[in-house]
Amino acid sequence: MKKADPSLVTRSASRFSALGAEPRLQILRLLLAAHPEGMVAGEVQEEMGIPASTLSHHLEKLKQVGLVKVRRESTFLRYAADTDALREVMTFLYEECCTRSRAVAPEAVVQISR
Repeated sequence: MKKADPSLVTRSASRFSALGAEPRLQILRLLLAAHPEGMVAGEVQEEMGIPASTLSHHLEKLKQVGLVKVRRESTFLRYAADTDALREVMTFLYEECCTRSRAVAPEAVVQISR
């Protein structure tokens, strides 16, 4: 097995850990559905039905691990999924499961994403 870059392993572990919280996974799915525009925090809060402080905590964690980008628009913060980071996470898994070891057929991964 080819040894993965240690910084990639660390980054991926942090991202998987962040996605291990159900609200964060739901938030990321919402932001992916709103891609590429993203959503302002109030829209995410309305959709999720959670307190602003709780949402802020989850968004900050996703931002810290690089899964979410944020930009200021006047008095609002607009959040968007970082698709480059998601691609890196998916590639990290895909490299072993679907290429060298063939544990999962590449065609199955494509079917999952449809």
